[in-house]
Amino acid sequence: MRALARSRYLPGTFDGDITLVDWEQTAYTRLPLAGLGDEVRARAEREAHEQALSFLHWMQTRAPRHDGGHGYPELRLRPDATGTADGFAKTLHVRESRRIRAEFTLLEQHLTAAARAGAPGAETFTDSVGTLRSRITLHPGTGGGAGLDLECLPFQLPLGALLPVRVENLLPAGRNIGATHLSAPALGGHTGRWSIGEAVGALVSYCLEHRLPPRAVRGTEHRLASFQSRLSKSLGLALDWPDRLRTGPVTSAGALCATL
Repeated sequence: MRALARSRYLPGTFDGDITLVDWEQTAYTRLPLAGLGDEVRARAEREAHEQALSFLHWMQTRAPRHDGGHGYPELRLRPDATGTADGFAKTLHVRESRRIRAEFTLLEQHLTAAARAGAPGAETFTDSVGTLRSRITLHPGTGGGAGLDLECLPFQLPLGALLPVRVENLLPAGRNIGATHLSAPALGGHTGRWSIGEAVGALVSYCLEHRLPPRAVRGTEHRLASFQSRLSKSLGLALDWPDRLRTGPVTSAGALCATL
């Protein structure tokens, strides 16, 4: 993902683009981070670091160039941009997160073009609090197996997936909402987490204003309608997709390669 494009600034402001590299080639899958003790975790972190450095070396020396030849020696790490001594991120990016057991669990059967063949779009939800548009991209994990890349239809974010079945004073604000191992990746992009965060922030504000627990909003018809009205009319959030867009599968975006 390109974080900065020098062409969008005055000449001389930056000497190159800046890209955040989160590709399958840098995804470490040999050892788990949890469950096997501190020593194994430290080893996993060290090996993940070495794998990413190896990929950078390959990019600098062996990768086929778009203009002919091999290697991009101009690629370099940017400690000044990351705020770290080595130019890597301050913390690990762990793709799989813990997820709540929610009042409603979002499934791949609600989202994927294959599962919804013949239907007029993704599953619709009467408690929608937002819209999302992404694919299910599942990288291989420490258990092995191949990755997945599944077409999704533009879909809604159901309020029930934000509500834990037991805890009253906790709300998720990322892809830790009620979802399965397969459906969760469709929530993990920047737009997905932004939409979830907007809905949760608005829900917290609404509940504080009306002195309600979050599940009471979904469980009471007029409260749900009032909250959805605030989202759509006051905050300008879309709660459903136009008919002309609901049946279009989401295609994968092309990766950008620029200065590390």
